[in-house]
Amino acid sequence: MTENKNVYNNVLDLIGKTPLIKLNKITSSFKGNYLAKVEAFNPGHSAKDRIALYIIEEAERKGYLKPGNTIVETTSGNTGFSIAMVSIIKGYKCILAVSSKSSPDKIDMLRAMGAEVYVCPANVAADDPKSYYKVAERIHKERKGSVYINQYFNALNIEAHFKTTGPEIWEQTEGKITHLVACSGTGGTISGTAKYLKSQNPNVKIIGVDAFGSVIKKYHETRELDPKEIYPYKIEGLGKNLIPSSTDFDVVDKFIKVTDEASAYTAREIASSEGLFVGYTSGAAMQALKQLNAQNEFDSNSNVVVIFPDHGSRYMSKIYSDKWMNTQGFSDFKSTNITDVENSCETKVCAEV
Repeated sequence: MTENKNVYNNVLDLIGKTPLIKLNKITSSFKGNYLAKVEAFNPGHSAKDRIALYIIEEAERKGYLKPGNTIVETTSGNTGFSIAMVSIIKGYKCILAVSSKSSPDKIDMLRAMGAEVYVCPANVAADDPKSYYKVAERIHKERKGSVYINQYFNALNIEAHFKTTGPEIWEQTEGKITHLVACSGTGGTISGTAKYLKSQNPNVKIIGVDAFGSVIKKYHETRELDPKEIYPYKIEGLGKNLIPSSTDFDVVDKFIKVTDEASAYTAREIASSEGLFVGYTSGAAMQALKQLNAQNEFDSNSNVVVIFPDHGSRYMSKIYSDKWMNTQGFSDFKSTNITDVENSCETKVCAEV
């Protein structure tokens, strides 16, 4: 078969180069210009495709990963799916320790992709033997020939986005970006993207999104982990009960917190107003944008990029399920234009998935 530039060798060739899509209706009352970096256009439907491919290929290049090896990882779902996808193409076994907070849709997808999945309780301390961090560590020690990706403490997590997401956004905005708004979980996406953007223009303002129940925002402000900040919350892939070394706090200008309820309804609003079927963290990022707008963060000259990390199909049994929303006690507010959430943090204990 002759070489055809329109034919790809496999799905991995489709990772990256995701589009920037202008937000129109949902930001119609905002000053400035708003663009969404829609990572659901990756073949694995999330930004985590970028780090999965980059870290695995770096491990191969350095000789850590060899044919017949097993890849072990800790995940809230998206990274696991991406690693499972890359493992299929490259011929590795894949074992994943998953938080029980992950939607059943995500867990089913991981198993469908051939991964061996261990579901671990979400509401335990990071150093608890049952936590998904410790379970992954134990599996790695027990499985001969395994390689632990460890995205939370892997500098390659940042490097992957420094080399891909950052340059893409800079080129797509023709260097006119003034603000980046991005969720922070492992911190790789916001850190790597921010490092690149600030290397091009130090005045680009980087705003991280954190969840109530997470320690990230306060740690950024005080450089101390406050255990009193920690309590159960429902958003997946956002915030942490530990401090990941894959977060570069020095490149983030400030953090803003969002609630589970507001983020869930804002995700639905994105779908109904912009036709973009996005996930829970995308709703969180957009909710942060609303709150920042209410705080007069932006003006008519602002060119704001917000990262939408994944696709809504992974949350059909959660935020897109009326039954689940009612079970969480979320009241159906139609406007979803919640701005005063800094003082309305919910502290209800969530049920295990």
